[in-house]
Amino acid sequence: MGGARTTVTDAVPADLPEIDALVAAAYGPYVPRIGALPGPMRDDYAAHLAAGHLRVLREEGRIAGVLVLIPEAEHLLLDNVAVAPWAQGRGHGRYLLDLAEDHARRQGYDTLRLYTHVTMVENIAIYLGRGYRETHRAEMRGLHRVYMEKRLS
Repeated sequence: MGGARTTVTDAVPADLPEIDALVAAAYGPYVPRIGALPGPMRDDYAAHLAAGHLRVLREEGRIAGVLVLIPEAEHLLLDNVAVAPWAQGRGHGRYLLDLAEDHARRQGYDTLRLYTHVTMVENIAIYLGRGYRETHRAEMRGLHRVYMEKRLS
């Protein structure tokens, strides 16, 4: 991952239609498994943008990935990391996770937290492999979630 043709920047309003399309494409396959829209497909990306929480990874001018980081009192919340299906398998997801950890450290956080749906077992395995640990499970907004955290210190 990387190279002159790949950049990560803050999202801008003109990016919102492409972000919405990316999120729908990345999470759409989970709808039948979950039986409902996954959380990221319910999010308000204009609000994330306005709050300064939304970044995009561009590859050759197209948005290949999305990263939503939300500062909270005790930790940084990795609210969403998504890679467009056409860009998967190129290391973009790993790169965005690395960026999230680096951003958390630069902001003085020693903990990064996230949650995912219990049926997204592939994602849970990725996070466990990157040093996250499950903290608990709970239902929120009708979705059964696995909550995880990674200590960065």
